[in-house]
Amino acid sequence: MSTFTSAVEHIRELKQKHGNWQNISETDAARMVVQNRFKTGLDIAKYTAAIMRQDMKEYDEDTSKYTQSLGAWHGFVAQQTMYANKKYFNTTSKRYIYLSGWMVAALRSEFGPLPDQSMHEKTVVPALIEEIYAFLRQADAKVLNDYFRELNAAKEAGKDTSEIQAKIDNFESHVVPIIADIDAGFGNEEATYLLAKKMIEAGACAIQIENQVSDAKQCGHQAGKVTVPHEDFISKLNAIRYAFLELGVDDGVIVARTDSEGASLTQKIPVSQQAGDLASQYIDFLDVEEVDIADVNEYDVLLKRDGKLVRPKRLANGLYQFREDTNIDRVVLDCVTALENGADLLWIETPTPDVEHIKSMVDRIKEKQPKAKLVYNNSPSFNWTLNFRKQVIAKWEDEGKDTSAYNKDDLMSAEYDGTELDKAADDIARNFQKDASRLAGVFHHLITLPTYHTTALHMHELSKGYFGDEGMLAYVAGVQRKEIRDGVSCVKHQAMAGSDLGDDHKEIFSGDNALKAGGEKNTMNQF
Repeated sequence: MSTFTSAVEHIRELKQKHGNWQNISETDAARMVVQNRFKTGLDIAKYTAAIMRQDMKEYDEDTSKYTQSLGAWHGFVAQQTMYANKKYFNTTSKRYIYLSGWMVAALRSEFGPLPDQSMHEKTVVPALIEEIYAFLRQADAKVLNDYFRELNAAKEAGKDTSEIQAKIDNFESHVVPIIADIDAGFGNEEATYLLAKKMIEAGACAIQIENQVSDAKQCGHQAGKVTVPHEDFISKLNAIRYAFLELGVDDGVIVARTDSEGASLTQKIPVSQQAGDLASQYIDFLDVEEVDIADVNEYDVLLKRDGKLVRPKRLANGLYQFREDTNIDRVVLDCVTALENGADLLWIETPTPDVEHIKSMVDRIKEKQPKAKLVYNNSPSFNWTLNFRKQVIAKWEDEGKDTSAYNKDDLMSAEYDGTELDKAADDIARNFQKDASRLAGVFHHLITLPTYHTTALHMHELSKGYFGDEGMLAYVAGVQRKEIRDGVSCVKHQAMAGSDLGDDHKEIFSGDNALKAGGEKNTMNQF
């Protein structure tokens, strides 16, 4: 990484070497070098992979050092997420961005809004990674440009520049790791490899892949999920690892997601080579019925199990059913197998946000893989208020506490807001991430599609007032006044979009001939 001082020296040497660069300012060129730290997506992938590996190491030593992310469906959303972290916490450490296949399908497909079933163009995934990093790099450039303006002003005024110089030299980038969703791999293992390469080249250091059948993929919070045998999933884990290695991202991270907790179907019966192998363990989960050869139908599929002839139960579409109540055993086997075959982190989709339920599975996984760590989906598909109120009621009843004041069939009622029940449930919500990381091995907490909901909510509220009686007051009081008072940078939207940065570049390139957008008549001066 170039510092401003080292970049100045480098440009000075180049000027001496080439001789005819008299119009190039060492300091201006160095300034531009520093504001563009990452030249390619691979630079970003290598840098952020090292961050994730260090964060994983620190979590192993101290589970309070978990990481978090919010899902972004546009580069600007990701940029403003990191801007807020810098403003309120003075750092982006332990903060990531999540790229959700759900939001790509719903908001970025050329087909229009789609369900989360891998129907969107796979090329839009690396395109969004590239877009996100373009916005995060622009945030670096903008903030550093502001610092350089301060530096120049201090120099012209003859003031001490050490403090502003330190801000430049110790600048922390807005560029953070992205955990990117590759769904079920968009085809066979070669297709997974090719797409993984594009994602890594765009900057992804961590790729999440699920063990569903690619052409039958469903959202993890919907019914109809069909899993693949372990051998098939391992092939895709291998494909992603080879993609990382080919591109020189040696620290690349693979997140192996199992949907077995809620999945009850498989499309394929694998071939067992010997008793106890992965294929036989997978086959043992199938729901079967014992039959006599004389009673089977033509073209039935039969298996020999424990010396008996059995027929796997199939749906009309040819899919095979697993036995009821095998889901947790399948989750544990999926996770252990993934970690044994190249995965770095696990993702387990659960039906509710319940720390004890997550812990019960992770404890079993840790018996075989003591350093098992989870990426956990703090999903908007959960009704968090209802779930936690139910958990409180259940706990109180176990303790013998009277709960008759609460209607268990209507716990979402606003009538209970501010009550003891509400406060206890909100405490669970407030501490959920800390507790899950401390007790259930959750290294990374993410919300998959929060900005889908915040966009909808904010536009709902603004439209309600603006098109109603409030008129312009809805924007003035509900948006702009809050931006100004909270110091939200994009209230100066021209500068946020790069106007000041562009003016300074024009001055560097053209000197006094530059036609600049800033000046007395720029209405942004009102802020």
